[in-house]
Amino acid sequence: MRKIYVFDTSLRDGEQSPGVNLNIQEKVEIGLQLEKLGVDRIEAGFPAASPGDLAAVNAVARAVKNASIIGLSRSREQDIEAVREALKGAEDPCIHLFLATSPIHRKHKLRMEKHQVLEAAAAAITYAKKYFSKIEFSAEDAGRTELDFLCEVTELAIRSGATVVNIPDTVGYLTPYEYGNIFKTLKEKVPGVEKIQLSAHCHDDLGMATVNALAAILNGADQIEGTINGIGERAGNTAIEEVAMALETRQDYFQAKTSLTLSEIARTSRLVSKLTGMPVPGNKAIVGANAFAHESGIHQDGVLKEKTTYEIMSPEKIGLKGGKLPLGKLSGRHAFREKLIELGYTLPDEQVNAAFGKFKDLADKKKQVSDEDILALIEEKLIETPEVFALETIQVSYGNQSTPTASVRIRTLDGQTLDEAAVGNGSVDAIYNAIDKATREEVELDDYSIQSVTHGKDALGEVHVVLKQGDYAVQGRGVSTDILEASARAYVDAVNRLIDKRKTPARGRDNVPSI
Repeated sequence: MRKIYVFDTSLRDGEQSPGVNLNIQEKVEIGLQLEKLGVDRIEAGFPAASPGDLAAVNAVARAVKNASIIGLSRSREQDIEAVREALKGAEDPCIHLFLATSPIHRKHKLRMEKHQVLEAAAAAITYAKKYFSKIEFSAEDAGRTELDFLCEVTELAIRSGATVVNIPDTVGYLTPYEYGNIFKTLKEKVPGVEKIQLSAHCHDDLGMATVNALAAILNGADQIEGTINGIGERAGNTAIEEVAMALETRQDYFQAKTSLTLSEIARTSRLVSKLTGMPVPGNKAIVGANAFAHESGIHQDGVLKEKTTYEIMSPEKIGLKGGKLPLGKLSGRHAFREKLIELGYTLPDEQVNAAFGKFKDLADKKKQVSDEDILALIEEKLIETPEVFALETIQVSYGNQSTPTASVRIRTLDGQTLDEAAVGNGSVDAIYNAIDKATREEVELDDYSIQSVTHGKDALGEVHVVLKQGDYAVQGRGVSTDILEASARAYVDAVNRLIDKRKTPARGRDNVPSI
């Protein structure tokens, strides 16, 4: 069975999704979970974009030991030096160089002729080879590059020292036949291609990213690049979990598989969704809430008689566990710790104690506490942001014939308490106006969303907000059985993240490339 290597770019291409901005701790947390998932290669960021991105890549490189850590670089010496600095301490470092090759990019973006592109690519790979034994070269917009020139570029990259050559469908333009044919042609015509790996990097603009990646595999690709949940620039990237499960479920057809620990898929999906603030659609393949649900009576009847009538995969395969009894208010610390281990968390005693306290508070409000409730509580504070401000109390007065009013009490880092009140167009608006007065931060609420963690009237609600202040954009999360409290917690969390982010130079989105 042929192995397909998995290159995850959730921390680089995935972070380019509008509204997503991960801090260093969040990148490290996702990187460690990708390591558990068994990803072969992790693209941790674009070090030349900013000092903050360089530091984040370095933090991931030092934390992750069982996957190759990759830094993205334009074909410029200063970018290569930035990657070299960022990957100090990495167990298995790799640089990812790119240069556009298509006619439209050569003419309008690079203003280069073909021979100049070849010279620049060769110079960059040669320079990088002084510091890196593993070099991936991407021909940006390869999908719209003349096939004979792409063969020429690939041959030159191999001769110059690239160990992986990536063929991106940068704008999601190609059909599976066209994309597969590129790999077939490169395999047949490029001298030395058997010495390196060919990689497939697809975007989903026309909804064909996954099927294009599978077409590449059928035609000789050794590696697929993608993101968890398919997040990424514009319509996103190839969803890694979709390719992995397609190969697993249809081994008879593809005769290839990844080495991912498939039972970690659900948890990885959930973590990436939480930390990026991008909910997974219910009908999303593999990891959507409805992926293993059966509403139709005919389907239910069939599944009850024999699961394989309508299930081609089992939920347990990706790490979803059913039929477990939830914990309740009488559950003890030992049972709670065992539940955390079962859910994939091994926490130090102080974190277990803190989480247990939150669990007990919730258990007093709910009859039953589900796995999803526990995960929401844990993941709300999975990444600790310095709490310059902490919400202590909120009080809201509302009536459909009166002006909503809110008062808040906020504790500062040095122990002071700030009491403020404000009115608003609604209860949430009033709460946020009061918090603004207390913190004296002038911010713009760019996005606000509510998601139910579980079912029922006493379900936990999770609120996600995006705040903007000048060039900064941050996310905040809050969880509670009371949606107004969750809203306040999310807003205060975002304000704390904003203050923390101002300590690091802002990263300009214009400097972040799309491969």
